[in-house]
Amino acid sequence: MTIKIVRRTPTTHFTGDLHPLLQRIYANRSVSAQENLDRSLAALISYQQLFGIQSALELLFTALKEQQRIIIVGDFDADGATSTALAISVLRMFGAKHVDYIVPNRFEYGYGLTPEIVALAATNKPDLLITVDNGISSIAGVAAANALGIKVLITDHHLAGQELPNAAAIINPNQPQATFPSKHLAGVGVIFYVLLALRSYLRNQGWFAEHNIVEPNMSQFLDLVALGTVADVVMLDQNNRILVHQGIQRIRAGKCRPGITALIEISKRTPQNLVASDLGFALGPRLNAAGRLDDMSLGINCLLSTSLETAREMATTLDSLNIERRAIEQSMKQQAFIELDKLSLDQKDLPVGLCLYDETWHQGVIGILASRIKDRWHRPTIAFAAVNDDEIKGSARSIKGLHIRDVLADIASQHPGLITKFGGHAMAAGLSLPRDKYHQFAQAFDQQVKQHLHVDDLYARIDSDGELAEADITLQIAELIQQAGPWGQGFPEPMFDGEFDLVDQRMVGSKHLKMILRVPGGTHTFHAIAFNVDLNNWPNYHCQRIVAAYRLNINEYNGFRNLQLIIEHLDAS
Repeated sequence: MTIKIVRRTPTTHFTGDLHPLLQRIYANRSVSAQENLDRSLAALISYQQLFGIQSALELLFTALKEQQRIIIVGDFDADGATSTALAISVLRMFGAKHVDYIVPNRFEYGYGLTPEIVALAATNKPDLLITVDNGISSIAGVAAANALGIKVLITDHHLAGQELPNAAAIINPNQPQATFPSKHLAGVGVIFYVLLALRSYLRNQGWFAEHNIVEPNMSQFLDLVALGTVADVVMLDQNNRILVHQGIQRIRAGKCRPGITALIEISKRTPQNLVASDLGFALGPRLNAAGRLDDMSLGINCLLSTSLETAREMATTLDSLNIERRAIEQSMKQQAFIELDKLSLDQKDLPVGLCLYDETWHQGVIGILASRIKDRWHRPTIAFAAVNDDEIKGSARSIKGLHIRDVLADIASQHPGLITKFGGHAMAAGLSLPRDKYHQFAQAFDQQVKQHLHVDDLYARIDSDGELAEADITLQIAELIQQAGPWGQGFPEPMFDGEFDLVDQRMVGSKHLKMILRVPGGTHTFHAIAFNVDLNNWPNYHCQRIVAAYRLNINEYNGFRNLQLIIEHLDAS
């Protein structure tokens, strides 16, 4: 795969009293003024702008007033787990006495509020079902609930189809008619907004005073919101950056719940120095492992735990599941890479839209596999696993320039009956189809993707914020950049590029290249590391100079903080 380093072109001019390097970085991310960097809670978009919020509030107030039985219907990923834990915790604080949750087991029921899940929930005689991080496509499930006299409140963030469920209320910033300025809330962000609005509504009704309830400070739940938002890889627009920043600040201050503390400990992270990427790459995968391999109830109960000791026990189990998940992923990845490498060696053209299926693959890991293949070959990828003798399930990952859910919608429209069901976002989606339709679908997917992508789109690119002067490659600048986040999807951590003299190189572990670098003609040396290098090319003891794309990183060891360059890509100069 060819990788291009492309220097970002500023899309705006930043005006403000900041370090010149930060001004450059922000201008490269379309931030033009300091008010666009406000991370205070006061700068959050008002919940009053959510379409349908009044209907939702009246529904929830009635449920509280009549002490109705409420069941939260969650999802089996980190966003769904944090959303479920948040809804349970807050509603109980608001005075709900009969609130519980149910999460569909992905291996038995699949995704969302299906009629089967409604039937299972109905055994507990609920009056109200609240979906979190799902529901916008649950036409049949909502109809089944309505037939049983069970009201449904949908809170979701996924893209809506042509038809909406006939729910009592729907809160989704991406539904038709919704004018909420941010379309990028995660599922946990949506339910947080609903509960924020409900607190205000209850206050105005005199609920807290009447029932002698201490009105909760909603900021205490932002650790959950931050974790779910980052783990779901939604775009970090200003509104999401506020939610994530505030949540991380609480974690750093030691004000997070025991479950998150336990996940931080088992991930060997330091709460005081936690950054957004730790939520995405350390805590999120361990939480997700429960839903991928077992039952997400374990993850939810960890987040709901009020005992640090109990939370630690559950976090240990989650860590073990994550280790098992990695082993399964490695086996599947090795198998898939061998097959794709054969195609390349045989000089056959790889499909532009890649589909892979193996009946032995694990349903819970195909999403990660699709992501790894997409990263390696830089093509939209769908990995499939068998559900039963008649059905297979796919998990799709896309590249910049291709809206994967729209592609699936086009295929469904042009080939009726080919796809059983689908849903998702621009960069990730899920689908099911009849097993005997796999080859027909793979061809249709490749043809549809070809209509949207140019050959140049198939080259991977690294977007760089440009070259750094030697004087700016310092621990102080690294700290400045770290504090300027949170960085993440749609608001990427700054990346730089440049030439360096390769002073020293050695392997650490089995695949990581440790280096000492110097700017040509410079006076200082810098420690650097490149992870998972191509062992066919590195170490290269004939190489004296490299071209590198890198991030400034703070390496913490034994209480000391030192600058380290994380090399994302390198070539011999």
